[in-house]
Amino acid sequence: MLAIVVTVSADEVEIASDTLWALGVVAIEERQTKAHHGGGGAMVELWTSLGDDATALTDDLAVLRYAWRFEDVDATISETWRAFAVPTWVAPDLVIYPAWQDRAIVDGEIAIPIDPGATFGMGDHPTTALSVLAMREVLSVGDSVLDVGCGSGVLAIAACRLGARSAEAIDISPAAVPTTAANAVRNGVADRIHVSTTPLASIDDAYDVVLANILAPTLIELAADLRRVTTPGGALVVSGILAERYEHVLSALRPLRQTARIDQDGWTAITLRG
Repeated sequence: MLAIVVTVSADEVEIASDTLWALGVVAIEERQTKAHHGGGGAMVELWTSLGDDATALTDDLAVLRYAWRFEDVDATISETWRAFAVPTWVAPDLVIYPAWQDRAIVDGEIAIPIDPGATFGMGDHPTTALSVLAMREVLSVGDSVLDVGCGSGVLAIAACRLGARSAEAIDISPAAVPTTAANAVRNGVADRIHVSTTPLASIDDAYDVVLANILAPTLIELAADLRRVTTPGGALVVSGILAERYEHVLSALRPLRQTARIDQDGWTAITLRG
């Protein structure tokens, strides 16, 4: 299995980790090193994984401003995080939980089993939970949904479980296709979700709700197409951006305007409409 090793100073571990979480990793291991940076402080290695497609990963990791490298690791060892995975309560009645764990069905509870495989995400990163909450506020039964950067399909699946008529899920990572498809089957919504690696620029339809939980530089790069695929009167939900710095993203998405915002742990999700 291909591991990603990011080397940072001790005081940058949290920021670097947040960037990796937003890229879609499901676990990060911190390892102390004997190296020191120019100021004399210790350096730390962050070990994680996003799949085995080195070419696609190199493009994804271009957003990192830290030194990084690939390492081959034993896949068995890399899966130990599964034993420690826990459910994520997005709302009092909505939980995303590891698909390999048994869970009793509770009346009135929306329980979404997810196995991320080598993709983004278990639903436990704040940006995912924020995206689901923001989507829930604007989604009407029968709406069409586009999930840009779907990863494991959490948002597309949640949308269908909450009443969407259909969801188109796209991602640049080939691993997202079988992972999202398998999770859609687990959740009984396979007939309403279509997943592919179709580029956003090649999407011709417009959707009632568009979801884009991706980092700010990519949101800005895709801004014109995100506006284009949001139907007039529809809603665009963006996340993967910092609560303290997002005005440059809003500027790129004009003339869509912010209508709602929710924050968690330094991250934000913003809803925009025309």
